[in-house]
Amino acid sequence: MPRTALLALCLLAALALPATGTTLVLFYETGCTHCAQTEEYIESIHPRYPELEVVEYEIHEPEGQEALSGLLQAYGVDIGSVPMIFIGDVALVGGTFYGLYDEPYAASGRAADMSLETAIRQAIEADAPSPLDRIESTDGSGLAEGLTIPAVIVAAAIDSVNPCTFAVLVLLLGTLLVAERKGKKGFVLKAGLTFTLAIYLSYFLMGIGVFTAIQAAGVQKPFIIVVSSLAILLGLWNMKDFFSYGKWFTIEVPQRWRPAVKRITSSVVSIPGAFLVGVLDSLFLLPCSSGPYIAILALLSKNTSRLDGMLYLLLYNFIFVLPLLFITFAVHFGITTTARAERWRSARLGKLHLASGILMFLLGAGMLTAVLMGWL
Repeated sequence: MPRTALLALCLLAALALPATGTTLVLFYETGCTHCAQTEEYIESIHPRYPELEVVEYEIHEPEGQEALSGLLQAYGVDIGSVPMIFIGDVALVGGTFYGLYDEPYAASGRAADMSLETAIRQAIEADAPSPLDRIESTDGSGLAEGLTIPAVIVAAAIDSVNPCTFAVLVLLLGTLLVAERKGKKGFVLKAGLTFTLAIYLSYFLMGIGVFTAIQAAGVQKPFIIVVSSLAILLGLWNMKDFFSYGKWFTIEVPQRWRPAVKRITSSVVSIPGAFLVGVLDSLFLLPCSSGPYIAILALLSKNTSRLDGMLYLLLYNFIFVLPLLFITFAVHFGITTTARAERWRSARLGKLHLASGILMFLLGAGMLTAVLMGWL
């Protein structure tokens, strides 16, 4: 074989091989001056180490928190201030280098820069694998993702059978029927759908606000533990209402609020009025319907991005308003009457509390188990 052909063949073979590099994982916080300085230093020395690959995570993003949790566990170090860096066998956390020397080494300024470059050089010479490879594949992230949709559906189902919501809609439809008999054809259907839309939008927007606040605070795991424990207690308390309804505290709209709810709901005389009442009633309903919603918001803030979280909330709130849509269409088409619907609700009030309590208890217990076992 001619020499030039052999060289060409070797070159093609080399190009066909996958490129290898040494990965440095950097965790930063938006607005952190020290983080920006560290990034600038790494960029300045990068020409000397072209094989260095830098992977960056914002510490408050769900992906960043998940990766950081796995790396802290893999390297056997505790969380510290940003920036946090992992490369080869070395972890830089809170200004202290672990694994670079025999003992943890705290450094700052020029000494820290020199130590970081030493860690980079050692990792490249050793052809060290990516720190992310140290995270166990069985960390439960796949399970966490698999649990998200079922959890959303279960929590929304719990919320949707809430007797408070039924009571407000039945009261509204009774008022609307009076207006319809006065000549407003189709008023029940239009106003009922408008009221339902208002509930949907109000809950969705409130959910986005809470979801964003939890993610920004960066306390998803502690928040999930607290909310899951609260869901268990609320579930047990709801089950109590099946056996002794009205005794002690009942998870419904407080008695002192009910006259105001009835007065506001009974004042609807127009489509815009139905929308406004839906928004106001969604606020009144929070005490008896916020438990499952807060629980699922805590889960989503830990396990999803902002965009995915919004999509899940769209699904959640659609399931939540399904009974409202069913009642609206049933009354409009004469399948039932508001009086019959209210009798059905009152007769099954205890069973509704029992079903809601059991589902809420299971949701809280499942989330608490998942977070304590490291699946979330």
